[in-house]
Amino acid sequence: MPDQDTLPAPAEVAGNHPVAAAVARHRETVTAVLTGRDPRLLVVVGPCSVHDTAAALDYAHLLKDAADRFADDLVVVMRAYLEKPRTVAGWTGLLPDPTLDGKGDIATGIRRGRAFLAEAAATGLPLAYEFVDPMLAHYVADVVTWGAIGARTVASQPHRHLASWLPMPIGMKNCVSGRLDTAVDAIRAAGLPHAFPGLAADGRLTTLRSTGNPDTHLVLRGGPTPNYSAAHVAQALSTLVSAGLPPRVVVDAAHGNSGKDHRRQPAVIADLAAQVENGNRALVGVMIESYLSAGRQDPGTGRPRPDLSITDPCLGWDDTRRLLHTLARASRAKR
Repeated sequence: MPDQDTLPAPAEVAGNHPVAAAVARHRETVTAVLTGRDPRLLVVVGPCSVHDTAAALDYAHLLKDAADRFADDLVVVMRAYLEKPRTVAGWTGLLPDPTLDGKGDIATGIRRGRAFLAEAAATGLPLAYEFVDPMLAHYVADVVTWGAIGARTVASQPHRHLASWLPMPIGMKNCVSGRLDTAVDAIRAAGLPHAFPGLAADGRLTTLRSTGNPDTHLVLRGGPTPNYSAAHVAQALSTLVSAGLPPRVVVDAAHGNSGKDHRRQPAVIADLAAQVENGNRALVGVMIESYLSAGRQDPGTGRPRPDLSITDPCLGWDDTRRLLHTLARASRAKR
């Protein structure tokens, strides 16, 4: 039995996975949506965090069927988040805490999480991932289509450097206060070349050199008050243009924009769908927190339900399917 505190090298858990070519195609598609070459709407949707890999794969299969149904109008990417940022304390995700008990068996988390990502990608779905710990990014990046730098880390220089190196589009969320300037600075920084320490495939610490990521963009996630309205989107686009950046935004229907109340997400999506339908082509994507069942649960001391989020509350599947239909209709109308 290997020591749980000895982490495998990235190359030990990666190998040659059969979805590499598909991931490259998915990244090209998302980039085409961001740049306006693909008129469809990007929809990043899925659980707040994955705590039960079997149930999350069940969700992936449901989402794949819906993604195929709406493929003419939507580019659907599944949230496959295995790390959870915390303001103070709480469960930090499947990679750092796979046993949900604070023991920190990261080696097991890496292997289990990596296996889940490979299986989820094998469904044909593109995957989204929030990069929380830069040291763990090297274990998962090759199967990720769209990445996020979160509201709590968007000011972090290591995360900006990481985003400049990652080979996929990266969304920079506005910070928890709701201010946009920190995320705009992060987009600018990630577009530049950097040299910084990171893991090599064999696990050694090495110097990574980036050329800059041209596909970073702003994600509006709200703050103490929401920022998803047409006026907020227009203000964000103006801020981006003033900074010399492409005018494009993704809007998160959860978090500060819903007050972390999953029941408010449909109203946010209805507003965003109306903006898209009215011809706002710079609103290139939306995010939805969704899972098999609606709501959330506290992990507690027993075994949590596999179908219900243990972090932020999520929409259930039936409501999610209806929202995808709403967004597909809006995307079709704008063309």
